[in-house]
Amino acid sequence: MATVEKPVLSKYKDRMDKAISVLKEEFASLRTGRASASLLDQVHVEAYGSTMPLNQVAAVSVPEPRMISVNVWDRGMVVSVEKAIRASGLGLNPVVDGQNLRIPIPPLTEERRKDLAKLAGKYAEQQRVAVRNIRRDANDDLKKAEKAGVINQDELKRMEAEVQKITDQEIKRIDEALKTKEQEIMQV
Repeated sequence: MATVEKPVLSKYKDRMDKAISVLKEEFASLRTGRASASLLDQVHVEAYGSTMPLNQVAAVSVPEPRMISVNVWDRGMVVSVEKAIRASGLGLNPVVDGQNLRIPIPPLTEERRKDLAKLAGKYAEQQRVAVRNIRRDANDDLKKAEKAGVINQDELKRMEAEVQKITDQEIKRIDEALKTKEQEIMQV
């Protein structure tokens, strides 16, 4: 049986920080009216028998403020890329031109802005759940350490309180990031 070590709280904080990094990447993929290559980062294409990120089968560029250009490397993948972009839920309609796809970025309607704000909320909730799961892992590890006699009951209570404090800080950061992104989306 493996020996139980004293849990290090900074390890859990680092994992929570990663959840916030993921959230910021997801927020970057939400469009706010201007074209951005990161808009297509969340798009995955069915390619060669598996699912791959779009940037692994094509080059994405932004030639104009309201246009994204996708240059697909393999001619046989053009249809899959087009299908993936249409199915992504971003509200984009690519125009196929040989191996290139031109994606005009339409101005956001009020309804679309609300949909994007909801999607941002969904991303934030996923990361809140991830942070809470990390808290649960930390508390489980603390209880195992206490049961194994590595830490005493006072240390357990103190460390659990510290984990909760870290969790509250991280969830507050997620909420602040969501609020900022919603303001950015709703701004005309």
